[in-house]
Amino acid sequence: MLQPLLASGSSLAYHAQQHLLVRLCGLTQRTARRVLLRERESFSRGELDALQQRWHALLQRDLDNVAAGVYPRGLLFGLPWQRYARALPDLVRDVPAMVQRRKRGGWRELPDDVAVKQYPPYYRRTFHWQTDGYLSRRSAELYDVSVEFLFGGTADVMRRQALVPLAALRRRLGRPLRVLDVGCGTGRTLAQLCRAMPDAELLGLDLSRFYLELAEQEVERAGGRLQSIVGNGEAIALPDASVDAVVSVFLFHELPRNARRNVFREFARVLRPHGATVIVDSVQRSDSAEIAYFVDRFSREMHEPFYREYLGDDLAAGLTSQGLRVTDVSPAYLAKVVTAVPAAAGA
Repeated sequence: MLQPLLASGSSLAYHAQQHLLVRLCGLTQRTARRVLLRERESFSRGELDALQQRWHALLQRDLDNVAAGVYPRGLLFGLPWQRYARALPDLVRDVPAMVQRRKRGGWRELPDDVAVKQYPPYYRRTFHWQTDGYLSRRSAELYDVSVEFLFGGTADVMRRQALVPLAALRRRLGRPLRVLDVGCGTGRTLAQLCRAMPDAELLGLDLSRFYLELAEQEVERAGGRLQSIVGNGEAIALPDASVDAVVSVFLFHELPRNARRNVFREFARVLRPHGATVIVDSVQRSDSAEIAYFVDRFSREMHEPFYREYLGDDLAAGLTSQGLRVTDVSPAYLAKVVTAVPAAAGA
């Protein structure tokens, strides 16, 4: 009797938390849009209903994963509230600068003290109009709270759906996994993986050393250790067949088509024969016409220059073209989870 009561209490607390987050973030975003941009949202009732259905499905999936033992209950309540609260005033102060940068098209406004030519051309920009792009410590410190705010408290929820196929791989192999996160950013996915699979060997690759520094700290707080690699996913500095799993979260919509193809190729190269690659990224137009308004708005407003191209492509087809076989595609609110294995692994 006690276990069902605990489960029921966790479900109620979790739903209360997520409803509060989505309402607060939604109200603040609508207010900021009216005051700073003089704009109003113009989605239909059907589009809103479709969005809410996907949101509810994500929350239920999150609870089901905990019930199935995929990851611990603590991840449901794992947002670092105090850290985000300390960062929020800096984010609020930065919003007017972001709005002005958007108005003047200042996507080249990067720090003067960073040698930007060492980065690929597509990376040298202020993604999301955020100050410094991905090339400063301050940008890294504001990134997580800004993304949670943008997605109404569901960014971590969408990220951890990658743990489902990883848990299945762990059961299938019967041993700890060696996992590489490509474009790991500040390490939120890796930290959740660390809490779900404390015995996993974790590697994180990112072009920004500023974000990698925070990723190391994030994994350390989770009780693990991160092997960090400053580098480009188009040329991963690891031997062939050297990892059990390659993970990527919210990376591919920021890459031009040729770079995506190169990264797919590298995923296939570094995977062990019985490994898997797991991608969590934005839905594409072929996935859900009902929420096209929301993804199209994101591509227009957030300086994502390759996002429209991404929306028209297909992640599964891209993986297949590089020798991987897609085994599952699952919705996760505004994202989807694509799992693939080496084609040579068989059916």
